[in-house]
Amino acid sequence: MSEIRFYHLQSQPLEKALPALLSKAYENGHKILVKAPADKIEGLNEALWTFRADSFLPHGSAKDGHEEHQPILITDGDENSNGADVLILTHNLESPHTAEFKLCCEVFDGRIQEHVQAARSRWSAYKEQGFTLTYWQQTAGGGWDKKA
Repeated sequence: MSEIRFYHLQSQPLEKALPALLSKAYENGHKILVKAPADKIEGLNEALWTFRADSFLPHGSAKDGHEEHQPILITDGDENSNGADVLILTHNLESPHTAEFKLCCEVFDGRIQEHVQAARSRWSAYKEQGFTLTYWQQTAGGGWDKKA
């Protein structure tokens, strides 16, 4: 059964927090699928190119082609084109394939009450299904505190 981690954004927007999460997963040898709305993909792509001048996260989207070769693939679809073992869900999106990944990270914006409520509902549903769950709350400095 997959592990599901909830990341509650509070002090930084997704574009600032996501690169650090992706860096850690990539450094640990994971291939990653990031699901985002179509109108947010280019912004996330840009954030990954510019988040730190001294590093590079190999990534791409469908418009770049060769999805199967992308270590980090940003998409609005549910197909695991790059053979990822980590799924990151953004912008309150869901996936019917969560159980197929070793790890699923739900990153939600704590400033949007609708997203907080939806995350609580998904937490309850995942718990009923027997997933291993953890909850991480963003600190003022952009780090993460494990709360549950």
